[in-house]
This record gives sequence, structure tokens and C-alpha cells, in this order.
Amino acid sequence: MDKEFYSRMAKHKGIDVVELAAEGYYAIVAPSIGSNVLRFRDNKKQIEVFRYSNEVSIAEIMNSTEIWGLPTLYLPNRFDRGILKTSEAVYRLPENESMFKNHIHGFIQKRVFKVKEMGAEKGKAFVVTEFTYDENDFFYNCFPIKFTVQIKIELSKKGLLHTVTLVNNSDKMLPVSLATHTTINAPFVDGGKQENMRLNIPIGEKIIFNKKRWLPTEKTEKLNSYDLEYKNGTMCPVLKNICNDMYTAEAMELDGKSFHGCVVTDIESGKKICYETDEDYKYWIVWNHEGFMNYFCPEPMTAQVNAPNLSLPREKTGYKEIAPTEVYSVWQRFFTE
Repeated sequence: MDKEFYSRMAKHKGIDVVELAAEGYYAIVAPSIGSNVLRFRDNKKQIEVFRYSNEVSIAEIMNSTEIWGLPTLYLPNRFDRGILKTSEAVYRLPENESMFKNHIHGFIQKRVFKVKEMGAEKGKAFVVTEFTYDENDFFYNCFPIKFTVQIKIELSKKGLLHTVTLVNNSDKMLPVSLATHTTINAPFVDGGKQENMRLNIPIGEKIIFNKKRWLPTEKTEKLNSYDLEYKNGTMCPVLKNICNDMYTAEAMELDGKSFHGCVVTDIESGKKICYETDEDYKYWIVWNHEGFMNYFCPEPMTAQVNAPNLSLPREKTGYKEIAPTEVYSVWQRFFTE
């Protein structure tokens, strides 16, 4: 079983998916649900990396695409009253978070991607999916900028490599803000206990929110004793409410090398999920759905919440734009130890 390598079409909970296997790792990718990685498992170490349940239906997952597997978000998190200001225009997105009067999380996590390429050879298995956004999408009425997003998922002995590429197909500047609403299973070790989980994130400054609407105040603070639990690896990321702890990202040392990412450890077994990100993911935001839902989300973001609307310079917010025909790409990698 551990020596199998394949990339194949299959059925999962009644929908078409792509199954990948390599070096004991196994993944299920759902092109029709935003190319979400619905499941990622290390069969050798008996680690279930992402939030997954055999009992949950596809209908339930599709109703809450942001809180299962590895959903990719374009225009992630909140935009004040749905407003998105670019260098050349102002767009008004729907206020789909009515209680706070914000737009939240964009739309590509709900779109149908097409399989462009897939394959397997000794050592790795991969799939490439693609979604083209144009005037045929109902969202185009409020956001008329054509683009293509391509997602490549590859398994190998190095784990799961996830690469997102944006291509600007329009004659306008395309705003760039990307994230994954990464759902880590709790516990992630088969037979483990949630209270034995510890999260280690190398963080810099804390980004302060207006908690009435969960938008940044444009202020930062130095880390206090609570925040330092992330940095020193003693934070238990479940069994208490964690709501939008956001920080600038830094690097730490892992296995003797600089590592831009975070690590989750089961302190009883010593098993780890190592989550490495492209340095363009400049921020971390941690959320756990009030702490008792058997998962938590360490979310890497390329830009701050509400970034294009902030008065801060782009080097502080992470917000970018790409010109017509320009391409932007970021990657992240998950592996176990």
C-alpha cells in the first residue's frame, strides 16, 4: 500500500474526485468544490492532516466549503461593507456577512474547476485544475475583471505541495490577496487526544482588530504572554475559543534549516504536521470555530484583512496588483514527521 503511486479519477460521496497516492501519503481533490483537498492522510504514520469525516455528506461540505479540507480563498477574509479599492477602480462586493456588514472570503472556493492534467510516476502523483472567471459568472456584475486560477496538487516523499497561480486575462489591474482556510484535524493522530496538540508559529507583531466588525485598526502590538505561546510552541489550539489571532509571519528553525511556516505536534506520540509556506504568505490568522469542533485553522494570508482599503503602505498590508497578462504564483507544503 505504501509503495503505490497513482493519480486517478474516482467517486467520493457521490461526486467526481481525483485520488492521489505517493510514498504513503493519500489525498482526495474535489475539482467541483473549488479544487479543495478534501482529505490528506499519512497512512504510514496514521495522521489525518485536514478536517475529515466519513459521516459528513457532500451537501454539508458544499454548504460550508470554508471549513472542510484545504479550501483556497481568493479575496479572503473581510472587506469593509464589501468595498474593494484598487489603484484604478472601486468595486462593491456583496455583503455576505450581514451581521458585520462585510464581504467575506470571495467566491472561488465554491466554483467548479476543470482537470487540466494529471499523472503519476515513481516518486510522485499530481493533478492540475483550472477555473476561468469571466462574464459568464454571476459574480462578474460586481467584480468585472477576467482571470484564470490554476491549482496544482502534488504528492511525493516531500509531502503535499500546493501551488496557486493567478493569470490576469483582463485589461484592468487585478487585486491579489490569497489564503487557504486550512483546517487541521483535532486530534490529527489516530487515537490521539486534542489536549495533546501544540501549535508553534514564528510570529512577529500582533495585528489589532476592531472586534465589533473584525476589521483591522491599522495598529499593531508587541507580543504578550498569550501570543508568545504560539512562538514558543506551547499553544493548545483547541478546547478554548480562538477568534482571529492575526500576526506578521516570521521564520523559525526546523531540522537545522530556516523554516517559513508552522508546526503542530502531538506531545504524547511526538508526531508532527509541518506546514511550510511561500514567503509571500506574510501573515498568519488563527481561528478555531469556538474551539470544540474537532479542528482549527492556521490560515496563511498574502495580505492583511481588508488590505486594499487600509491607509497603510502596501509593504505593510501585503496587498498587490498584477497587470494585464501578468502571472502571480504562491506555494505551500505539508509534510509529517
